[in-house]
Amino acid sequence: MSSARRIGLVVNPGAGKGRGRRLGAQVQAVLRRGRHELVDLSGASATEALERSCAAVASGLDTLVVVGGDGMVHLGANAVAGSPTALAVVAAGTGNDNARSLGLPLLDAEAAAAVIDAGHRRRIDAVREVGTGHWYVGVLGGGFDAVVNERANSWAWPRGRMRYNLAIARELPVFRPLPYELELDGQPWSTQAMLVAVGNGPAYGAGMAITPDARYDDGLLDVLVVGPMSVLQLLAVFPKVFSGKHTSHPSVTIKRARRVRLATPGGVAYADGERFGALPLEIEVVPGALEILVPPRPAGAPARGA
Repeated sequence: MSSARRIGLVVNPGAGKGRGRRLGAQVQAVLRRGRHELVDLSGASATEALERSCAAVASGLDTLVVVGGDGMVHLGANAVAGSPTALAVVAAGTGNDNARSLGLPLLDAEAAAAVIDAGHRRRIDAVREVGTGHWYVGVLGGGFDAVVNERANSWAWPRGRMRYNLAIARELPVFRPLPYELELDGQPWSTQAMLVAVGNGPAYGAGMAITPDARYDDGLLDVLVVGPMSVLQLLAVFPKVFSGKHTSHPSVTIKRARRVRLATPGGVAYADGERFGALPLEIEVVPGALEILVPPRPAGAPARGA
């Protein structure tokens, strides 16, 4: 067991239809047995929780633990990126794409608490919006996927994955390619596209390997562009995204860059499942900006998402 540390805890009680509350309580009980000093940083809103977390990090917090899905990873990254504080994730959401890609325990409070207690750190890249300093960890989407998110988030019902599936069904028949102006490390690229995704990690949307070769620690962003295609073509390609085999389609292009500017009229971007902001925006990868607690791996074994 590691030495006692000062650990902040932020819980999304509604994650996974209430699973966040249960796993949060379980992790808290285990960590207290380890005699760690626990600081409850949860708030009445995500904004309040982020403000409290940032203040705790500034005061010298050793580790910030977030309990929930990718949205909580997003919150945690915005609190600790660029600081000495490590981020720990108790995956309790529906998608958990970042946790899965990083090889973290899923829906398992005891295993997650063991990772936190061991304190084994891995340094990974994070992505920062130029100007605002807003961070994300996994994948940013700025096309059909973002339109679907906007639609789904406007509905109170149904909850979970079904709401997203219904939004796809609603948007798919009417969606048309959008005109994009991109810059990759200063090189302009004008194109028409159904979807543009910028991956620091490989997956989003509860298991969709949208940028399957993206690595969290290579100092590069994988920029995926899906060119114009018919609804029938899109329906044929879509199932392949879960295995990453969509990248072989002739309408799919992937390029790599350190800094990306993305613009389309009236567009919006989502990252880590959260609304990131209106387009245009410019983002850059910051190598090693984030330390995250991960399970120790056997000697010689490759890191997940590495």
